[in-house]
Amino acid sequence: MSVSNTLESAFNYTTVVQALEESVRRNLTDGLLLSGGLDTAMLAYLTSKWVKPGCITVALRDAPAPDVDYAKLVASRLELKHHVHYFGNEELDENIQDVIRILKSFDPMEIRNSVAIYIALKVGRDQGISTFMTGDGCDELFGGYSFLFGLTEEQLDKALNKIWSNMRFSSIPLAKALGVEVRLPYLDPQFRAFATGLDTGLKIRSEKGEVWGKWILRKAFENIMPQEIVWRVKAPIEVGSGTTILPSLFDSRISDLEFNEKKIRYLNEDRVVIRSKEHLFYYEIYRSVIGVPYRDASNAKNCPDCGSNVEEGASFCKTCGAYPV
Repeated sequence: MSVSNTLESAFNYTTVVQALEESVRRNLTDGLLLSGGLDTAMLAYLTSKWVKPGCITVALRDAPAPDVDYAKLVASRLELKHHVHYFGNEELDENIQDVIRILKSFDPMEIRNSVAIYIALKVGRDQGISTFMTGDGCDELFGGYSFLFGLTEEQLDKALNKIWSNMRFSSIPLAKALGVEVRLPYLDPQFRAFATGLDTGLKIRSEKGEVWGKWILRKAFENIMPQEIVWRVKAPIEVGSGTTILPSLFDSRISDLEFNEKKIRYLNEDRVVIRSKEHLFYYEIYRSVIGVPYRDASNAKNCPDCGSNVEEGASFCKTCGAYPV
């Protein structure tokens, strides 16, 4: 029997369910940002044992947004109040400005994901919800990212430890700016200690002919939740909510001539590298509300693309999104 199979046969899946259930109970809220993915579905199933949170799902109108159907399935099974909010371009633009101001970032990937979170929190707040549960931290703790799948266990240990030392989630500052609170059961100190103590061989495994992140969680909830939720392939927020189409949206808004002229201008004037039309749109907002990225000569590491400080151990710039740095 292989080491991984030995681990599996010796592990009691109910231990995972109980540990997460205890964390959820310590972090109960009146709202839940529900994507219908594994992470938030597990929270919904466990939370519903004690309270019936109001669930919020958001999607960009006229864009593919697979989260909606999955979230509806979860909410229906649990008989939870569920509000799906579709936002258009005008609402999108308005909230993008807020997100850039709050996060002090013009990183396209960050903005595409965070604007959906911000709109969901805002919608929930306007419905009277003051505390929200989110699925933040699950992918980081349990190896949910596909770029980790090909690593050896030793490499995975190192990669996860690096991720854990640099974890930060936009839901926290976004909620604070809106005057509401987010609670993150996966990052509850006791559950985090439990998760980081698990053998990495239980986190990424082959099943049904595919490699899966968060394998131990999927197995633990296999007989609790619908199979299409348990074995749903991870979709980033931008994919699930439809904001992944934003690059093409900005490609149609900004002409090639304008892009090329401004790309050269900002490189010469601000020493900032603009990588796409979407990046340009975000940078111009950043520049107007924050200013030109600050170059701290005393800092040992600065982003080569924008000059912002880069935290020790970080592999990308949280200000402009440059990778690697």
